[in-house]
Amino acid sequence: MRQQIAAANWKMNLTFSQADALLQQLKATSFQLTEQQQVLLAVPAPYLQYAVQQLAGIHGFQVAAQNCYAQKSGAFTGETSLEMLVSLGVTHVIIGHSERREIFGESNELLAQKVSLALEYGVTPVFCCGEPLPIREANTQNAFVAEQLKESLYQLTAEQMQQVVIAYEPIWAIGTGKTATSLQAQEMHAFIRSELATQFGAVVADHTTILYGGSVKAANAVELFQQPDVDGGLVGGASLIATEFAAIIRALK
Repeated sequence: MRQQIAAANWKMNLTFSQADALLQQLKATSFQLTEQQQVLLAVPAPYLQYAVQQLAGIHGFQVAAQNCYAQKSGAFTGETSLEMLVSLGVTHVIIGHSERREIFGESNELLAQKVSLALEYGVTPVFCCGEPLPIREANTQNAFVAEQLKESLYQLTAEQMQQVVIAYEPIWAIGTGKTATSLQAQEMHAFIRSELATQFGAVVADHTTILYGGSVKAANAVELFQQPDVDGGLVGGASLIATEFAAIIRALK
């Protein structure tokens, strides 16, 4: 079975005391994770080191950064390098989140640089892809997502691709009042896997973990995660509530 992941993206939320309280609640909750199950906490940059320290030794829990820069070092005020993340014990980094694309204008080409650099430093990229509402309404979502994959991941070798996690975000279903069904999630995940198979081969495609990132909650996690090509979730708001996120973790295959 592919690795199943419950990934929390705290985004720009929580004071340090609130973040600590959430960490302590999760630490106090009993989980029986299998070797194929993993929990990622993508916390704000100021809390990365503390989160790594707090979660050290807890089976199946790892800390992810929400972003990184595409250069190794230099005069880039306010940015965070992969070398810095590695020095803190961070194992994963989210790359290409829809908010980074839409608000900060990050291009597919820039994201390709970030993915390659993350792999160079041994950090697992959680690469986000997905279409906005106008693309979905025009029924051109497959071509749109295929272009994102091509321009940001196809520079990789098959061996490198096996180190990448993909997160599909239906941007049109986040904060719009529209809802993506589990079937729609499965259809896109299956399409992404078929594209990976064409480019990298069936073995790599079958190995690749693909997460769903469209308003995952405790109420819909079981149905979503039961889909054959959905390998877990990238969770936003629900990950800020310990009981909600715990239920999502327990919904993993």
